[in-house]
Amino acid sequence: MKKPDPVPQLDPPPPDRQSHIWLVAPDEDSRHRLAPQALNGCPPLLAVLDAHRRLRGPFTAAGTLMRLLVPQALESRPELVSAHDIEVLSAAPELRAVLPCARETLTSLTPAEKRTRFYPYIRTTRIAHGLTDFLLSFLGPPATLLVLHAEHADRTDSEWLAILLRRADPRRLRLLVCTAGPTVPPALASALGSYAARWTSTGTETADDAVKVPSDPADRQARAAVFVNADCATEDPVGEECYAQLPPATRARLHDVRAGELQAAVDAGETSLCRGALPFHLEHGSDPLTAGSRALREAMEHLLLEGFYDALLDMGPRTQALLDWTAAPEECWLVTVRMAIAYSVMGGHAEDVLALYDAACAATALPSVHMSAAYGRAMVFTRYMEPERRDHQKAKAWVNTAVALSQLSPTAERRAYNLTFNENGLALIETHLGNPERALGLVDAGIARLDAELDNADQGQHRSVLEYNRAQLVARLQGPDAGAAAYGRVIAQDPNHSEYYFERAALLRLAGRSEEALADYSEAIRTSPPYPEAVYNRADLRAELGDIEGALTDFDRVLELDPDFLDAYVNRAGLRHACGDISGTAQDVTAGLERDAEQPHLLCLRGLIAQHEDRSEDALSDLEAAVRLAPELACAWVGLGDLAFERGEFGASVRCFDQALLLEEDPTTRAHRALAHESMENWAAAADDYTAAIGLLPAEETEQVQWLRDKLSYSRRRGRHQLWRGGTGRV
Repeated sequence: MKKPDPVPQLDPPPPDRQSHIWLVAPDEDSRHRLAPQALNGCPPLLAVLDAHRRLRGPFTAAGTLMRLLVPQALESRPELVSAHDIEVLSAAPELRAVLPCARETLTSLTPAEKRTRFYPYIRTTRIAHGLTDFLLSFLGPPATLLVLHAEHADRTDSEWLAILLRRADPRRLRLLVCTAGPTVPPALASALGSYAARWTSTGTETADDAVKVPSDPADRQARAAVFVNADCATEDPVGEECYAQLPPATRARLHDVRAGELQAAVDAGETSLCRGALPFHLEHGSDPLTAGSRALREAMEHLLLEGFYDALLDMGPRTQALLDWTAAPEECWLVTVRMAIAYSVMGGHAEDVLALYDAACAATALPSVHMSAAYGRAMVFTRYMEPERRDHQKAKAWVNTAVALSQLSPTAERRAYNLTFNENGLALIETHLGNPERALGLVDAGIARLDAELDNADQGQHRSVLEYNRAQLVARLQGPDAGAAAYGRVIAQDPNHSEYYFERAALLRLAGRSEEALADYSEAIRTSPPYPEAVYNRADLRAELGDIEGALTDFDRVLELDPDFLDAYVNRAGLRHACGDISGTAQDVTAGLERDAEQPHLLCLRGLIAQHEDRSEDALSDLEAAVRLAPELACAWVGLGDLAFERGEFGASVRCFDQALLLEEDPTTRAHRALAHESMENWAAAADDYTAAIGLLPAEETEQVQWLRDKLSYSRRRGRHQLWRGGTGRV
């Protein structure tokens, strides 16, 4: 009689049924049996998401959820979908059939052969936040998401899940994240450790539980076919072993059949399969050198244009293995340069980039390859290396090589384009060498050359890049007003490019044009998936303009997007303290000091809170630490002055207030110093401070002004009396 399968158990039971859940189960059977136990007591199931990157590559899980929810949202809340069009279409490109993008940029619209600008690595984080915003805004009653194979997720899904675990209240959206083992990508591991209760299966295996493959060849092939039809993306040891035992030709035929099914789905609109399962099966099918190579190269192009660099670098070596430099040098170069761009944008991979260029130049004598590799090396040495290793002179030598090789381009139009492109790189290097005038001359010459040699269609995105570089140089050389005007021309060409508004806002603020700057920060926020810097700068400007409520709302949003944004804690704590919110101030101070124990503004605020709570020793310790770290911190000197006054050390109190007023004129500090002077019977000095304080306060502050006038009158009377006694000697 067959021994019954052991029943898997969960160990330990969850300590908190209101938390997210991390279920560790070694195989599909265990997970199928354990998941119902884990789901018991959770809100209704919204969706089951398979996160294995082999299925659809970047945002496999998030894209599945978007394909489920967006058609519903377009019916009930179309404005919400439109506000997140970039994020939705990045995760689920097939939704372009029903969702036009209203925030296209020149970057998103430029085809691969004309692209000269690529998305920053951080863009996927922004997309993940936008998808989270959409989901939490659209979600109705409490629900649960079941996520499978999270350990095999692309970085995009890992990051999205980590953000969702942090931002989603599990009472409203519960996540049950399943992995085969405890090893997961670092960012996701941290979020699971912080926000999920871990359940681990135990008691499911015995010593003789080796993988048992069917003895019948037909059964083995059938089980292998099931494994392949699941895109080899399941924890199925038996199916995987059956697959491994098949002859290579039989395995290839199974992949061909699956590839045909997937191609039919792609033809019907399921385009995200092209960045995952389809190239995988063609790569392992009967024609890897042609069909497999082509599918991988097309996927790499899409991944580069979307900024999905981790997935691109996964496919790069697989594609290189199917190509030969002698037979297909152009195709080999495209694979190489796409990997080099990905490494460059990601940062921290300078040696990998240089090695790719070296290998390419050793493999071919094509002038175009050597020209592009020379430019790429120049950018590594001037921009992508760690700051202490950058060598701008070496960069200039390499870019001059690229400029020289531009002359070998086959047509006048191509020569003009390549020369302008490479001289734009030279302009960057000249800027780094401290020659901005020379850089501006190169950029202006490039713009004139493009206008003379190429029509607008052939100039493509590069013309906008030149105008942008020109705006940066004009701002540096001619000031913020001229720079803002130059940015205006750039924005006219590319009105949905968020960073242009962000940078122009800083110039407008420098020029004293605060309302225009505020409008630009709002436009920067509107035109992009969420990023904290634009919201932070708007918050800071709102606070400066007196919109405290708006500033606090923005600082809340900054910390929702980035809970480690230290300056947001500093500024929000300061505003909360000014509003009398001592509890909120204390929370921000604690959170901020956990991230930087020597942040002087936060130490100052903690000292002021301690002073408010009559903990004088703690207050003195924190305020002294604050002025030691930041002697220019006026509020800390004021706090020290107040503490000295309370101890009866009036001379020390005056000296602290003196230091504070050297740094920052303030009516309250004047009044405090006046009181200290009074305590030492320095009536004339007290009267001077009261007079100055009255002049600094607005007239509508009637109560404070009247109090100061009363104190001024008192000081003058006492001063006259002091003079009378001192001058006559009469009692």
